[in-house]
Amino acid sequence: NIQNTFPTRALAKSGWGDDITWVQTYEEGLFYAQKSRKPLMVIHHLEDCQYSQALKKVFAQNEEIQEMAQNKFIMLNLMHETTDKNLSPDGQYVPRIMFVDPSLTVRADIAGRYSNRLYTYEPRDLPL
Repeated sequence: NIQNTFPTRALAKSGWGDDITWVQTYEEGLFYAQKSRKPLMVIHHLEDCQYSQALKKVFAQNEEIQEMAQNKFIMLNLMHETTDKNLSPDGQYVPRIMFVDPSLTVRADIAGRYSNRLYTYEPRDLPL
């Protein structure tokens, strides 16, 4: 059972959702994505960013998003950039959400609606 091999739940990881199991590092996320055959969702954010805080609030309160984060993805939230430049194809900014599929390919084709920041999402975008 893959569930028993996941890291212990990091409770209320920065307020994004109390029932989400978060991996602690990008490398750990890649490992579990490949092992579980689930995509990795990488949320880049900053605590002192009003846009990150607004996105976090909506993310945490949306039941559908919480269910997907709990059951369909390996979840990682980062406040620091990784050395993998594929996670910042159009620059380093926050908030930014990137996806890595189970074959460990960064899915730069999955983008939001903003041409100047392809991988940013605002609270009103979450129904996407």
